[in-house]
Amino acid sequence: MSRIGKKTISVPEGVEVKIEKRRISVKGSKGTLDFEFHPDMKVILEEKELRVENSRNSKAAKALWGLTRVLISNMIEGVTKGYEKQLELQGVGYRMAVQGKKLTMALGFSHPVEVDVAEGLEAKIEKNILTVSGIDKQKVGQLAASIRALKKVEPYKGKGFRYVGEIVRKKAGKKATAAEK
Repeated sequence: MSRIGKKTISVPEGVEVKIEKRRISVKGSKGTLDFEFHPDMKVILEEKELRVENSRNSKAAKALWGLTRVLISNMIEGVTKGYEKQLELQGVGYRMAVQGKKLTMALGFSHPVEVDVAEGLEAKIEKNILTVSGIDKQKVGQLAASIRALKKVEPYKGKGFRYVGEIVRKKAGKKATAAEK
Protein backbone atom coordinates (compact mmCIF):
# COMPACT_ATOMS: atom_id res chain seq x y z
CA MET A 1 0.00 0.00 0.00
CA SER A 2 1.26 3.43 -0.92
CA ARG A 3 1.25 5.89 1.95
CA ILE A 4 1.51 8.81 -0.43
CA GLY A 5 -1.11 7.44 -2.83
CA LYS A 6 -3.70 7.18 -0.05
CA LYS A 7 -3.55 10.91 0.76
CA THR A 8 -6.15 13.18 -0.79
CA ILE A 9 -5.23 16.32 -2.69
CA SER A 10 -7.08 19.47 -1.69
CA VAL A 11 -8.04 21.77 -4.56
CA PRO A 12 -7.65 25.43 -3.49
CA GLU A 13 -9.99 28.27 -4.47
CA GLY A 14 -9.46 29.57 -7.99
CA VAL A 15 -8.22 26.23 -9.35
CA GLU A 16 -10.37 24.42 -11.90
CA VAL A 17 -9.88 20.66 -12.37
CA LYS A 18 -11.32 18.70 -15.30
CA ILE A 19 -11.06 14.92 -15.64
CA GLU A 20 -11.85 13.33 -19.01
CA LYS A 21 -11.14 9.59 -19.34
CA ARG A 22 -7.38 9.34 -18.61
CA ARG A 23 -6.56 13.04 -18.88
CA ILE A 24 -6.58 15.59 -16.09
CA SER A 25 -6.44 19.31 -16.76
CA VAL A 26 -5.64 21.83 -14.02
CA LYS A 27 -6.25 25.53 -14.60
CA GLY A 28 -5.16 28.23 -12.17
CA SER A 29 -4.11 31.86 -11.99
CA LYS A 30 -0.66 31.19 -13.50
CA GLY A 31 -1.75 28.92 -16.38
CA THR A 32 -2.98 25.47 -17.42
CA LEU A 33 -1.30 22.06 -17.15
CA ASP A 34 -2.43 18.72 -18.61
CA PHE A 35 -1.44 15.19 -17.62
CA GLU A 36 -2.39 11.80 -19.01
CA PHE A 37 -2.28 9.23 -16.23
CA HIS A 38 -1.82 5.46 -16.48
CA PRO A 39 -4.86 3.27 -17.31
CA ASP A 40 -4.45 1.39 -13.99
CA MET A 41 -5.14 4.61 -12.03
CA LYS A 42 -8.47 6.28 -11.31
CA VAL A 43 -8.67 9.96 -10.36
CA ILE A 44 -11.86 10.95 -8.55
CA LEU A 45 -12.97 14.54 -7.90
CA GLU A 46 -15.24 14.95 -4.88
CA GLU A 47 -16.18 18.52 -3.92
CA LYS A 48 -12.78 20.23 -3.40
CA GLU A 49 -10.65 17.08 -3.04
CA LEU A 50 -8.96 14.77 -5.51
CA ARG A 51 -8.38 11.12 -4.75
CA VAL A 52 -6.18 8.73 -6.72
CA GLU A 53 -7.16 5.06 -6.64
CA ASN A 54 -5.36 1.97 -7.82
CA SER A 55 -7.65 -0.16 -10.03
CA ARG A 56 -5.32 -3.18 -10.31
CA ASN A 57 -3.30 -4.95 -7.67
CA SER A 58 -0.12 -5.39 -9.72
CA LYS A 59 3.39 -4.36 -8.71
CA ALA A 60 3.57 -1.75 -11.49
CA ALA A 61 0.21 -0.23 -10.50
CA LYS A 62 1.33 0.06 -6.87
CA ALA A 63 4.51 1.83 -8.01
CA LEU A 64 2.54 4.30 -10.15
CA TRP A 65 -0.08 5.07 -7.50
CA GLY A 66 2.02 7.43 -5.35
CA LEU A 67 3.74 8.87 -8.42
CA THR A 68 0.43 9.81 -10.03
CA ARG A 69 -0.77 11.48 -6.84
CA VAL A 70 2.44 13.53 -6.47
CA LEU A 71 2.43 14.60 -10.13
CA ILE A 72 -1.16 15.88 -9.83
CA SER A 73 -0.30 17.62 -6.54
CA ASN A 74 2.69 19.30 -8.22
CA MET A 75 0.43 20.48 -11.06
CA ILE A 76 -1.95 22.14 -8.59
CA GLU A 77 0.93 23.81 -6.75
CA GLY A 78 2.45 24.94 -10.06
CA VAL A 79 -0.67 26.70 -11.34
CA THR A 80 -1.19 28.46 -7.99
CA LYS A 81 2.33 29.35 -6.77
CA GLY A 82 4.73 28.31 -9.53
CA TYR A 83 8.23 26.87 -9.17
CA GLU A 84 11.69 28.38 -9.32
CA LYS A 85 15.29 27.19 -9.14
CA GLN A 86 18.23 29.50 -8.53
CA LEU A 87 21.72 28.87 -9.88
CA GLU A 88 24.80 30.79 -8.84
CA LEU A 89 27.73 31.23 -11.24
CA GLN A 90 31.14 31.72 -9.65
CA GLY A 91 34.41 32.24 -11.44
CA VAL A 92 36.53 35.04 -12.85
CA GLY A 93 35.46 35.92 -16.39
CA TYR A 94 32.24 33.87 -16.31
CA ARG A 95 29.23 35.92 -17.44
CA MET A 96 25.53 35.42 -18.25
CA ALA A 97 22.99 37.49 -20.17
CA VAL A 98 19.35 36.96 -21.14
CA GLN A 99 18.44 38.06 -24.66
CA GLY A 100 14.74 37.42 -25.28
CA LYS A 101 14.22 33.66 -25.01
CA LYS A 102 17.98 32.88 -25.16
CA LEU A 103 20.48 32.66 -22.37
CA THR A 104 24.02 33.56 -23.51
CA MET A 105 26.93 32.58 -21.26
CA ALA A 106 30.71 32.99 -21.31
CA LEU A 107 31.97 29.95 -19.39
CA GLY A 108 35.66 29.90 -20.23
CA PHE A 109 35.24 28.07 -23.54
CA SER A 110 36.49 29.45 -26.87
CA HIS A 111 32.90 30.29 -27.82
CA PRO A 112 29.83 31.69 -26.07
CA VAL A 113 27.31 29.06 -24.95
CA GLU A 114 23.67 29.68 -25.85
CA VAL A 115 20.70 27.93 -24.25
CA ASP A 116 17.11 28.32 -25.44
CA VAL A 117 14.61 28.94 -22.65
CA ALA A 118 11.66 26.59 -23.25
CA GLU A 119 8.12 27.82 -23.78
CA GLY A 120 6.38 28.52 -20.47
CA LEU A 121 9.65 29.16 -18.59
CA GLU A 122 11.27 32.43 -17.62
CA ALA A 123 14.92 33.20 -16.86
CA LYS A 124 16.12 36.25 -14.91
CA ILE A 125 19.64 37.26 -13.89
CA GLU A 126 20.55 39.39 -10.89
CA LYS A 127 24.31 39.84 -10.41
CA ASN A 128 25.63 36.26 -10.62
CA ILE A 129 22.37 34.46 -9.75
CA LEU A 130 20.18 32.95 -12.48
CA THR A 131 16.55 32.31 -11.56
CA VAL A 132 14.57 29.84 -13.70
CA SER A 133 10.81 29.94 -13.03
CA GLY A 134 7.64 28.43 -14.45
CA ILE A 135 4.53 26.40 -13.61
CA ASP A 136 5.81 22.96 -14.64
CA LYS A 137 8.13 21.55 -11.97
CA GLN A 138 9.72 19.02 -14.34
CA LYS A 139 10.57 21.63 -17.01
CA VAL A 140 12.00 24.08 -14.45
CA GLY A 141 14.18 21.37 -12.90
CA GLN A 142 15.31 20.04 -16.29
CA LEU A 143 16.38 23.46 -17.58
CA ALA A 144 18.24 24.23 -14.34
CA ALA A 145 19.99 20.83 -14.44
CA SER A 146 20.99 21.20 -18.10
CA ILE A 147 22.44 24.67 -17.43
CA ARG A 148 24.31 23.37 -14.38
CA ALA A 149 25.73 20.49 -16.45
CA LEU A 150 27.40 22.99 -18.81
CA LYS A 151 29.91 23.98 -16.13
CA LYS A 152 29.62 22.00 -12.90
CA VAL A 153 31.41 23.26 -9.83
CA GLU A 154 34.99 22.05 -9.90
CA PRO A 155 36.27 20.86 -6.51
CA TYR A 156 39.56 22.80 -6.31
CA LYS A 157 38.58 26.45 -6.77
CA GLY A 158 34.77 26.17 -6.66
CA LYS A 159 34.27 27.73 -10.11
CA GLY A 160 31.10 26.94 -12.07
CA PHE A 161 27.33 26.67 -11.58
CA ARG A 162 25.88 25.65 -8.22
CA TYR A 163 22.36 25.75 -6.82
CA VAL A 164 21.86 28.57 -4.31
CA GLY A 165 22.45 27.07 -0.89
CA GLU A 166 24.39 24.06 -2.24
CA ILE A 167 27.49 23.25 -0.22
CA VAL A 168 30.55 22.31 -2.28
CA ARG A 169 33.41 20.66 -0.46
CA LYS A 170 36.75 21.82 -1.75
CA LYS A 171 39.67 19.44 -2.18
CA ALA A 172 43.21 20.23 -1.14
CA GLY A 173 45.51 20.85 -4.09
CA LYS A 174 48.97 19.36 -4.75
CA LYS A 175 50.82 22.02 -2.78
CA ALA A 176 48.68 21.59 0.32
CA THR A 177 49.12 17.81 0.40
CA ALA A 178 52.85 18.01 -0.34
CA ALA A 179 53.41 20.42 2.57
CA GLU A 180 51.81 17.98 5.05
CA LYS A 181 54.31 15.20 4.32
